[in-house]
Amino acid sequence: MKKIVLVAVPLIFTIILFAACSKSDSTTGGGGTGGGGRTFSCAGITPKFAADVQPIIQSLCATNSSCHAGGSVNSGGSLTTYAEINAKKSNIRAQILSGAMPQTGTISQAQINALICWIDSGAPNN
Repeated sequence: MKKIVLVAVPLIFTIILFAACSKSDSTTGGGGTGGGGRTFSCAGITPKFAADVQPIIQSLCATNSSCHAGGSVNSGGSLTTYAEINAKKSNIRAQILSGAMPQTGTISQAQINALICWIDSGAPNN
């Protein structure tokens, strides 16, 4: 009986610990935390790539080759064109909502909303 308790207690504790630390992902586009504590809301906004998304990426991400400018060897690679940004949209979404990106500078709530809502609406090239 002692052996069962000695094995069961740490196992139960581990399961509870992982459950408490797990992150949920909101893909509805209506709002949520998306897994990292940052929130977003798509209420009343329909961001456009050229007018909203590209300027944010250019000012926060594609600033130099150590981030995501042309020639970047960073794990995310270059984010200078629609094709590059679109190809990496799910990773961009996850990194922004987790708070991992941008590594330098700050991102406003309006910028988070624009990027996430554009991605969640299918990332149109508009």
